[in-house]
Amino acid sequence: MKTVNHLGTDPIGKLVPRIAFPSMLAQFVSVLYSIVDRMYIGNIPSNGTQALAGVGVCGPILTMIGAFSSLIGVGGAPLLGIRLGEKNEKEASRILANAFLMLVSLSLVLTAAALFLTRPMLMAFGASTVTYPYARAYFMIYVSGSVFALLSTGLNQFVICQGFASEGMKSVLLGAVLNLLLDPVFIFVLHLGVRGAAIATVLSQIASCLYVLHILFGKTIPIRITFGGYSFAIMKRILTVGFTPFLIIAIDNVMIIAMNAVLQRYAPAGQGDSFITCATIVQSFMLIITMPLGGISGGTQSILAYNYGAGNSRRILEAQKTIIALCAGFTTLMFLISNAAGTLFAQLFTSDPQIVSMVVRAIHISTLSVIPLGIQYEIVDGFTAMGCVRYSFALSFFRKFVYFTALFLLPRFFALENIFYVEPISDLIGPVVSMIVYWTSIQKILKQREEAVRLMHTKKA
Repeated sequence: MKTVNHLGTDPIGKLVPRIAFPSMLAQFVSVLYSIVDRMYIGNIPSNGTQALAGVGVCGPILTMIGAFSSLIGVGGAPLLGIRLGEKNEKEASRILANAFLMLVSLSLVLTAAALFLTRPMLMAFGASTVTYPYARAYFMIYVSGSVFALLSTGLNQFVICQGFASEGMKSVLLGAVLNLLLDPVFIFVLHLGVRGAAIATVLSQIASCLYVLHILFGKTIPIRITFGGYSFAIMKRILTVGFTPFLIIAIDNVMIIAMNAVLQRYAPAGQGDSFITCATIVQSFMLIITMPLGGISGGTQSILAYNYGAGNSRRILEAQKTIIALCAGFTTLMFLISNAAGTLFAQLFTSDPQIVSMVVRAIHISTLSVIPLGIQYEIVDGFTAMGCVRYSFALSFFRKFVYFTALFLLPRFFALENIFYVEPISDLIGPVVSMIVYWTSIQKILKQREEAVRLMHTKKA
């Protein structure tokens, strides 16, 4: 695999797969070890189902905390890529320095806040008196090490955006493989249960973090972490660009939290935890789709950002066609897998035949519109890569709005089992609107950028 990719000159047909596949694989393995955590927990003797429900309550809250790494990482990486396209390495270095300071500061503040608010958050987001002890045990340990998760995830974006996709993949693989090895040791051999799962995850995140820091403080990468040159203007710009990917992740997890709350409210007496266990397994399956999909559309942002900085519209359009084809191909494959392997997937988590049956039906429903979702991801991430946040924000918000509308309306008129139709409804309406916006705006955006680059070159001359 080629180590360094030349974002402005390498043939698009080869460049896109070279960057997309490592990013996709890294995200797939990342979600795999998250699922393995839940799989092991679900099979803990005597209390696996309750423990899984407890960890399911933690999941969206922890991912929401992790979303702050995207606020800084995905916010700063496209800006760095654009500056590299402009051949302005000094400004690119300042962007990385500011992003590093922001990540360290935010991670410390968030860790303290999460530990202080543990009980009210978990109870508000779906924990019951039965599942709370398991949720708290997992949450407290995981959050204590979240600084390493935020730094490794956020800083990895600055490795990938410089064309080092394979190095970015290695950092994720290191943590993933380590977690897969440590999970059974801490959970079953040392008999630590959900605490063991959390400890294994934190140790793995520490390893990934150290690897990324080694790269960004080393001498092999063009733009390295430096100190100084801090600017509120740069920080504000990072936050502005990063707000859309942050919002996507944050609201995705609010959606999960809202789903858990709705299930607890409308479920027949004594069945709320079973419905949440079902939803937790379905959410795990959906992560197998959305995380690698985000790896394709997010990893290839480096190509779009660099060429947007250089004002090369032809390469941008050519790249987006290739990326959309990859995204749609991947979601088509996952649609077929969801219909063929739903039962097998459910049985990895539980042996309860009633829950397995619920999960299989829910997976089939949730993936009905997953193919157009691939197009949605590339359009939103593409606009973000080019710094066009007013488009990416609006399109992302619209899809979430459709989801929440369906989530709160469906249980009022239909049986609770039909709640999972909220996913295909939003995954169909959102992409249709996104495609319309893209077709009517992309040429104008690219022409404006070409003119800005011409003026920049004229001034330099």
